[in-house]
Amino acid sequence: MEDQEGYGQFCPVAMAAEVLCSRWTLLIVRELLCGSTRFNDLRRGVPRMSPTLLSKRLKELENAGIIETVSKRGARGVDYLLTQAGRDLEPIVLGLGRWGQCWVGSQLSPANLDPSLLMWDMRRRLNPDPLPRQRCTLKFSFVDAKEGQKDWWLVIDAGKVDLCGFDPGHEIDLYVTAPVRTLTAIWMGLSSVRQEVDGGRLELLGDRVVAGSMQLWLGLSAFAGDKRLAA
Repeated sequence: MEDQEGYGQFCPVAMAAEVLCSRWTLLIVRELLCGSTRFNDLRRGVPRMSPTLLSKRLKELENAGIIETVSKRGARGVDYLLTQAGRDLEPIVLGLGRWGQCWVGSQLSPANLDPSLLMWDMRRRLNPDPLPRQRCTLKFSFVDAKEGQKDWWLVIDAGKVDLCGFDPGHEIDLYVTAPVRTLTAIWMGLSSVRQEVDGGRLELLGDRVVAGSMQLWLGLSAFAGDKRLAA
């Protein structure tokens, strides 16, 4: 979209690329497909994107007919909802993710690791079924993250999962301590809880049942089950 002249081709691939291939646009669509509808929630899914650019991309998607804005009575701000054209992008985005998981070499370098994005993804993929029926609080500590991103809390209560970047004041059921790379590798399906515990890279302290079922409740990436084929 920065290039207003476009590709100058009638090919549908070229025309679709003019709409979707500007920087960050597909990641915004990914977040919308994952259920985010509010501006601040979208920001948490693309934490390195500036609010100004996010607003610009959302307006472009609205002009392209991929999203619509809906105001709720009595609520501040608007919801960003996918139109039919936007919902039809789901198999395309999922297919692109599966291709990336299979064919793009894993690059868990420090530049690609983001504890805030990882915790946000874990929050929405977490499976509360293996956890106790009463409120359960999990504290994650990243030993190599910068200040302000080291400690995170997931609070699971009545099936609802909340992510906190500050101590919610509840009793902790499980302390999870690891480098960002370790937990990212587990979440992406490149490793497992057992492998990382056995390797001394993941420490679990607290309720034995909660610790023992971590692989089940963690809720891996939607692409974790796709076999890697890249060299």
